[in-house]
Amino acid sequence: MRTRTGFRSVLAAGVLLAGTASPAGAQSMRDVQQAAEARGLTTADLLAAAKTFTPTGMKDEYIIFSSGGHSGQVFVIGVPSMRLLRTIAVFTPEPWQGWGYGVGEEILADGDVNGQPNRWGDTHHPALSETNGDYDGQFLFINDKANARVAVIDLRDFETKQIVKNPLIINDHGGTFVTPNTEYVIEGAQYSTPWAQEYAPIHEYREKYKGSVTMWKFDREKGRIDESQSFAIELPPYWQDLSDAGKLVSDGYMFLNSINTELATGGIENKKPPFEAGVSMNATDYLHIIDWHKAEKVYKAGKTMEVNGFPVIPLNVVIEEGLLYLTPEPRSPHGVDVTPKGDFLVVAGKLDPHVTVYSFAKIKDAIANQTFSGKDDFGVPVLDFDSVVEAQVEVGLGPLHTQFGPDGYAYTSLFLDSAVARWTLGGPYASGHSEPDWTLVHKTPVHYNVGHIGAAEGDTVSPDGKYLVSYNKWSVDRFFPTGPLLPQNFQLIDISKQGSEMPVIYDMPIGVGEPHYAQIIKADKLDPWTVYPEIGWDPQTQAVDPWAPRPKMERVERKDDHTVEVYMTAVRSHFTPEHVVVKEGDKVIWRITNIERAVDATHGFCVPQFDINLSLEPGETATFEFIADEPGTYPYYCTEFCSALHLEMMGYFLVEPRE
Repeated sequence: MRTRTGFRSVLAAGVLLAGTASPAGAQSMRDVQQAAEARGLTTADLLAAAKTFTPTGMKDEYIIFSSGGHSGQVFVIGVPSMRLLRTIAVFTPEPWQGWGYGVGEEILADGDVNGQPNRWGDTHHPALSETNGDYDGQFLFINDKANARVAVIDLRDFETKQIVKNPLIINDHGGTFVTPNTEYVIEGAQYSTPWAQEYAPIHEYREKYKGSVTMWKFDREKGRIDESQSFAIELPPYWQDLSDAGKLVSDGYMFLNSINTELATGGIENKKPPFEAGVSMNATDYLHIIDWHKAEKVYKAGKTMEVNGFPVIPLNVVIEEGLLYLTPEPRSPHGVDVTPKGDFLVVAGKLDPHVTVYSFAKIKDAIANQTFSGKDDFGVPVLDFDSVVEAQVEVGLGPLHTQFGPDGYAYTSLFLDSAVARWTLGGPYASGHSEPDWTLVHKTPVHYNVGHIGAAEGDTVSPDGKYLVSYNKWSVDRFFPTGPLLPQNFQLIDISKQGSEMPVIYDMPIGVGEPHYAQIIKADKLDPWTVYPEIGWDPQTQAVDPWAPRPKMERVERKDDHTVEVYMTAVRSHFTPEHVVVKEGDKVIWRITNIERAVDATHGFCVPQFDINLSLEPGETATFEFIADEPGTYPYYCTEFCSALHLEMMGYFLVEPRE
């Protein structure tokens, strides 16, 4: 319950904010006091405002890259201001950026599912590219859980450059996470199906349904996934969940959670146990431990089978080569998170109030000594649980996901408790704090039902601490209700102090999609362009287009009886040419270049009725094609308010009837 602050505490806050005892400062203190009392603000409220308020001209210290959930996009948010800075168009057409309305169609089409256009996505787990286990600010990857797709975003211009459709699976969830030097982008499947979603009756689940993880090879120089150097690893038909790559001492390994080790197949309509009960019957599920360095060698040695044109290391080879080991984990796990030094793995089971901490050194010893408790139904060795566990920490109800600070603290989201727990790591981290090892220190309530959390650089080899964001699924009473569909709530938490001080200092409603996970990078690691490097720059190739129109090269050129090419430039406040005349049925190839060099001199360009709308940043060129199949008169115009004469920046596209 909130309590109204008294005069003295508000006055103290006023002194803090005013910072002076001069007459003007005294008046500022009175103004702060009056404003605070009028709005019923507490000293804590004013302190939170001081920590988060970002005045005009001041830039954020950190940047969040958040999944956009059902929007199919990625959100870019500043910290501590919690201002939405950009939506990056990925799997879903977005007209302001011209994504899918003149440019980007080919990239979107690469994500078609069995030739069928799919123009939405369920983005879940963004991953920043890494060098030596640290964010390097060069690329961002994002998965589409609904359709098993992976996208590559270049952080020089924050635009999507590639979408890859997985040929083996229809859903993914344990992606996208990267290996410590971004050698591979990891994409773990989720719901088991036969390969390439071929039909198989549900009673043949054990024999024909497959689990898998795909290792997408990333070519950093080209900024693209190299499908020709990528491969998959067959896994038992459990439902693989979140993944994480080892780092430092555990580099070369990756770890995946799983659920449904029961191999439940549902069937509530036939009076069989529903999935929610069937996949939660076992006391434990299986943590997957994969030696991807060794798997890469097996792939290069050709010990694969081809499935739908894609190389897969089959499960029998996986077992023979010692690529995969399992160990029990708390049932219904969600998070598997590797500590900064790579020496421990933290697993949270939604139905267990503990986080379970595994020692990588003990895992290596158990593998070397074959300390097995048996094998699973598919012949995969199961490491003895007691031989690999380091500790279990009781943190609260519904633990999901863990992030780390630089001071020996770990932070775990608690879905059922609606809280974020702070607890202490042991081992080499113990010197970072005064509390006992492996101990719950504090829980901060959040609003409500937190899923993932993100700390500043909190899943790298060098976490920053300072800020943590709770990505809450419910907001209930936090904001004005805009109908029954309520926003999610991102809450900023100050974790800069040790112990039990960990206050929520900002609420940010997200009224788009259903965001899931995010990563938070130091802003100074990013070096985006503010204008493209040269006039005529094609963002899809990140190079100058030799066909880009330039001043005095503008023209409308008929190539044959049914093809017209337009070469156009845009500059404040006109297009050249201003009249484009074609005939009904012509194929129109339209090239347009924004020849501005000033920052923020963006021009839009739309052709009504023909579904064309572009965003042309300074220096950018774009090419689009369409059939002028409807005679008529169509004004084209700049859709971005670019100058005082913005409304006059237009022209006419005239389609003459053939007869």
